[in-house]
Amino acid sequence: MWHNIIEITNWFGELAERYRLIKDFNRAAKHSFIGGVAPTLLEAKITRGESLYRHAFSKWMSGGFRIKALSGKPLQKSELVEIGSVVLDNEELTRKLISLGWDTLEVHSNHGFQGLKWALKDYANIGGFIE
Repeated sequence: MWHNIIEITNWFGELAERYRLIKDFNRAAKHSFIGGVAPTLLEAKITRGESLYRHAFSKWMSGGFRIKALSGKPLQKSELVEIGSVVLDNEELTRKLISLGWDTLEVHSNHGFQGLKWALKDYANIGGFIE
């Protein structure tokens, strides 16, 4: 019986860490935009994700980490790739996202229908050597 309580506590602790990461990302993006460091305001949220990108630690129905660029115009594919690269080039962040149950990185603009998706496991150097 007590073992079940520990599992529930761990699950809620991990859930809180997921929401804290989203909140911290959004706060940092807001300050970067206000300070003129970033040309557009970014906002992260949890989505369903791409089922083809699932891994052993994926959260059911909430494996997507979506970044929406509030640019006021449809973004070009190259601009979406550039935003995605900020996350994917940071191996530590990518591994943290995976460990918290995300499997998909999505980048969209707030105008238009174009968006991009990446499998996070392809950018985490899993099974390789850590430098």
